[in-house]
Amino acid sequence: MQQLKILFLSAEVAPFAKAGGLADVCGSLPKALAALGHDVRVVMPAYGPVEAALQAGQQGIRRHPVTLQVPMTGGPIPAGVLEATLPGSDVPVYFIAERHRFGERPFFYGYGDDAYRFAFFSRAALDLAIAALGWRPDVVHAHDWHTAPAITWLATAGQCDARYAGLPTVYTIHNLMHQGCAPWQVFEWLGLCTHRLNEERYGEVNFMARGIYHATMISTVSPTYGREIMARDGGCGLDGLLRHRHFDVHGILNGLDYEVWNPATDRHLATPFDAGTLERRLENKRALQARAGLPERADVPLVAMVTRLDGQKGLDITGHVLHLLLNDYAGEAQCVVLGSGAAQYEGMLRHLADYHREKMAVFLGYDAALAPLIYGGSDVFLMPSLFEPCGLGQIIAMRYGSVPVVRATGGLADTVRASVTGFTFSNYTTGDFWNALREALCIWRMDPESWRAIQRNGMTNDYSWDTSARAYQQLYTWAIARIRGW
Repeated sequence: MQQLKILFLSAEVAPFAKAGGLADVCGSLPKALAALGHDVRVVMPAYGPVEAALQAGQQGIRRHPVTLQVPMTGGPIPAGVLEATLPGSDVPVYFIAERHRFGERPFFYGYGDDAYRFAFFSRAALDLAIAALGWRPDVVHAHDWHTAPAITWLATAGQCDARYAGLPTVYTIHNLMHQGCAPWQVFEWLGLCTHRLNEERYGEVNFMARGIYHATMISTVSPTYGREIMARDGGCGLDGLLRHRHFDVHGILNGLDYEVWNPATDRHLATPFDAGTLERRLENKRALQARAGLPERADVPLVAMVTRLDGQKGLDITGHVLHLLLNDYAGEAQCVVLGSGAAQYEGMLRHLADYHREKMAVFLGYDAALAPLIYGGSDVFLMPSLFEPCGLGQIIAMRYGSVPVVRATGGLADTVRASVTGFTFSNYTTGDFWNALREALCIWRMDPESWRAIQRNGMTNDYSWDTSARAYQQLYTWAIARIRGW
């Protein structure tokens, strides 16, 4: 396989900026591709925390000598450039530094001008790599709606500039629900003149739809999710466009960074362990119980969740199931939840924890030190998602010996095998969720040997990024072949 030059465009890249799984993918996949011999370069915005890390001399972030004059309608807009490398690699990361749009904002997203912010970022990223650095990639890999303007510009106005013309593109859908809709004037600002899509309302641009329409190849973050979004119920209004391009849509399961998530070396655990020393997990269970203020007991199952508190994550059917578990289950149980999000779900969990004070603990927020202990100390991990493009929680849980109980949707269906590596249910109902959890607890209590087998199966499955990187490598070659007419 010849070396490819791959330009990654993303709104988030771990560890520099993370709001969700997008950051994990774009912080890990480039390293796996580089390990295969490819020349990968990543571009993301310089948010406030990135600027702060620069001033504090942290994360290896430094100023790059290049200054950009990003060509936009109405005149060029100046922007600076910062640089660093992905930890544990030599993959360069470049940051588009424009204080008004990124550096002075306390949050990554949620502003009325988000479409303009990321349209500017997309155009600046292309200008940095190709015009300023003189580095023409073999393929541009853009992620989610935030970078779809780059795909759109390359397929339209960019074809009039020899430096950009004929660039193959791959567009990855991480979550179809977030589509980046904006007034049509954002296209005028980018210098684009193009037709309206059927999926766009009059006077409006849909960046997600544009990425799907204009990309050479399209990927989703799991095979099942790729099929689900082509159906009316899962397509969020774009199912017709996706069906139109179904030959170019490929589901590639996200991987897990095994250097970061490794129970044998994780310093956040009370006791390290692996698939051959599962008995050591008991010390982590005791440590988690102590941290949560729960009775330190080995004879009761400890059920856990680490999640964003959002309707997508199945919280609507979770409250009653947890109440049944802690109140009516024929046998005692404990529960620990770590997460933050919608006020209604935070309130629900606080109420449950207060009612079941000796059995349940809730940590609102995200604690990077506590999460590994929850994975490594819990017996059962819950992910009853309404939909789940891929999900990393269930993969981490299996890696750490916590047996997942999940709804069979999206990436959950692709990773958790019923009664082999976990337990699943299909219908999005409290009854089906409760039945799957009861089945898991029955095996935990009555058949320890089978339970250990399920734990070992999950821990020894290979969900490393190497497999996913090879699949993307193939997708890049298909995209290049399509453009070059091979």
